[in-house]
Amino acid sequence: MVIWITGLSGAGKTTLCTELYRRLKPSVRHLVQLDGDAFRDAFNDLGHTEPERFKHISRVQRMAKLLADQDLVVLVGVVYANPELLAWNRANLPGYVEVYLQAPFETVVARDSKGLYARALRGEIRNVVGVDIPWVEPVAPDLTLDGSGTVTISALADLVQSVLPDVTR
Repeated sequence: MVIWITGLSGAGKTTLCTELYRRLKPSVRHLVQLDGDAFRDAFNDLGHTEPERFKHISRVQRMAKLLADQDLVVLVGVVYANPELLAWNRANLPGYVEVYLQAPFETVVARDSKGLYARALRGEIRNVVGVDIPWVEPVAPDLTLDGSGTVTISALADLVQSVLPDVTR
């Protein structure tokens, strides 16, 4: 099974994945978490252009498939939501559940813990999704959640858990 969480940088994907991992790990021993930023740092050979983002997510997909094919439950949190990549997920990842953590651009810019949006909006850096790389919302996620901060991470995790099969409970 693969639980794929996507949304803009700053929407709360890592925080939500971390909370889900904390909750699920005691009962789901074969649970792994793939964070897009951590995965990129592990290989450290790609930039952030759109073609490089596509390649990066393709790598995450194949790792998620490799792990899920070994009966592991894989929790993924990534930014880039290219429709072609998400379609591949649905066709190829076992037990695929797609979660869109939706947050208004103004909200993620206000959070901007990495300073990405501020630097991109000042023209200091390029290739930031939502600024000069278009953000394409997922077309048919299994679950869309409010990442604006009006709902607690605990409540969001409850909602994700409510759509997961019994294997994760």
